[in-house]
Amino acid sequence: MQILVITQGEYGRRIVQNLRDHAPNGWRVEEWQAPVSLPLVIDYPEEYLPDSLPAADLIVSLGENPGVAELVPEIAKRTAARAVIAPIDRPEWLPKGLARQLAGWLQGIGVHAVFPKPFCSLTETHYNVGRHRVDYDDEVISDFARHFGHPRFVITVDAESKMIVEARVERDTACGCARHVAEGLAGAKVDDSEFKAGMLHHHYPCLAAMGIDDDFADTLMHVSGNITKEEVKEQIRPYPTVRYFTPGGRVEEPAVSAPKDDD
Repeated sequence: MQILVITQGEYGRRIVQNLRDHAPNGWRVEEWQAPVSLPLVIDYPEEYLPDSLPAADLIVSLGENPGVAELVPEIAKRTAARAVIAPIDRPEWLPKGLARQLAGWLQGIGVHAVFPKPFCSLTETHYNVGRHRVDYDDEVISDFARHFGHPRFVITVDAESKMIVEARVERDTACGCARHVAEGLAGAKVDDSEFKAGMLHHHYPCLAAMGIDDDFADTLMHVSGNITKEEVKEQIRPYPTVRYFTPGGRVEEPAVSAPKDDD
């Protein structure tokens, strides 16, 4: 697969590096850095594009400015791309209305687009979570999502000690967070693994938005963290632990020594 990634800053650069480090053999990952400053309305996209761009099957748009969305259709034409992934990890970078416009522009030139919110919700068949889930059918995007998107682990647990022996990544997040979490889970107790996965995710750090999102009534960083924790929870499900609870209000009686013979 030939992939062109559009970047503007650290968010995109980290994803490009992870894709290059862990993409399957035969994939080519190219990067085009868009201008950092773009106007709100772009009448002539060609004025902001280079003279040539590499051919691509897939465009991954990681702009940190809404203006990038207005460049994507022209980039798709020039690269002969068949599909676009435009993740929404920060809504101010790609507002909902603009995402709808971009989908329409691309549909008009025969290019399929998906808008996973957050990026790590992307699977081979759908993206987003809960009632916001969106199903899609596109071979190019599905091929990408077999390797990068919704994290997928294979966790090996020692049944006797209930310790994680190994956490292997079957599908990484595009930013590489899943690999970071997997490396940190080795040696963790099963009881602590969900909490630890959440802390590892948070300290990667995730670059998703920390403001409350209107769709989820939660931060996208929290939504992303829950995706990772739920995957870990599913993997450790075969290893239930026994917990003992003291009934509420109960006070343990102090130990009483047996009376001595001369008392």
